Amino acid sequence: MPRPIQAVIDSEAVRYNLARVKERISPSRVWAVVKADAYGHGIERIFPALAQAEGIALLDFSEAVKVRELGWQKPVLLLEGFFQPEDLSLIDRYQLSTSVHSEWQIKAIEEVSFIHPLNVYLKLNSGMNRLGFSPAAYLNALQRLTVLPQVGTITLMSHFADADLTAGIHKQMSRIALFSSLNLPQCLANSAAAMWEPDTRADEVRCGIILYGVSPSGNSADIAEFGLKPTMTLRSEIIAVHDIEAGETVGYGSRFTAVAPMRIATIACGYADGYPRHAPDGTPVWIAGQRCPLAGRISMDMLTVDITHCPEADIGTPVELWGANLPVDDVAQYSGTIGYELLTALARRVPVISAG
Repeated sequence: MPRPIQAVIDSEAVRYNLARVKERISPSRVWAVVKADAYGHGIERIFPALAQAEGIALLDFSEAVKVRELGWQKPVLLLEGFFQPEDLSLIDRYQLSTSVHSEWQIKAIEEVSFIHPLNVYLKLNSGMNRLGFSPAAYLNALQRLTVLPQVGTITLMSHFADADLTAGIHKQMSRIALFSSLNLPQCLANSAAAMWEPDTRADEVRCGIILYGVSPSGNSADIAEFGLKPTMTLRSEIIAVHDIEAGETVGYGSRFTAVAPMRIATIACGYADGYPRHAPDGTPVWIAGQRCPLAGRISMDMLTVDITHCPEADIGTPVELWGANLPVDDVAQYSGTIGYELLTALARRVPVISAG
């Protein structure tokens, strides 16, 4: 028998979340972001649920080729653009749209002819200071692209550093507004900005984490507010139960010490499965309809939980590490990280099954 751990991916929840997002941000068009193998869910697994998106946005060519081979006929956007001039032939072959954020990329485009018009998302560095042309350099970049016959539509794209903070949004929007007279289509908002800042939605939005039922702010209450559903459940079972006395310790480093007689459950899930090793004592685990606190350091293959107040729990009892009953955002907050990291860190050794 295999280990009882598995991840369950609910593609119908992805479809539902996309519909809710489109309803909320209409009439803006939606790019469904599927980078990092659809945030750990598997592009092929959730692909049918994305049919109502206006486009798919992703990171690298292998992902782009995959969605084309799956039959996607709508636009595909390379969020980081291309990485060397030779990539442009693949962009043309698969009719991809690309971010352009550096002078060398423009030079590469100038020197290549295309069979199909190249649609460019010209990145403005409005304050993130990661990718994009500065406001002072943006017009020159635009002019160089505009005169090229091989270039099709040009869209102004930017990214918010503080998408869940109104003050940060307004600061960057003031820089973007300098280019409003150009009348370029705009693609500005990510998940957080799209949901909370209507003025950022513009023509197109890039929605990633919210499609997977996780809050961009890290607050799981947002998911209920938006009417979204979690799409990944990580589940396992109790494989051992121990009764310990006050003063006994649990796990590596004897981090946890019992202050009274306790029941400790051992669960088949550890950091090699993608569970955060730095999760502290008290991190919730869902067992038999209630939250039970983690007790002891996470091992490579196992973790231990206090089930003293859950008498019905025993060997073989199902356990939810995160999912429909226990939001991944809650586990992430306890662990000092974000839901994005937990979803994308799911280990390859964890069996994945589809639901919905």
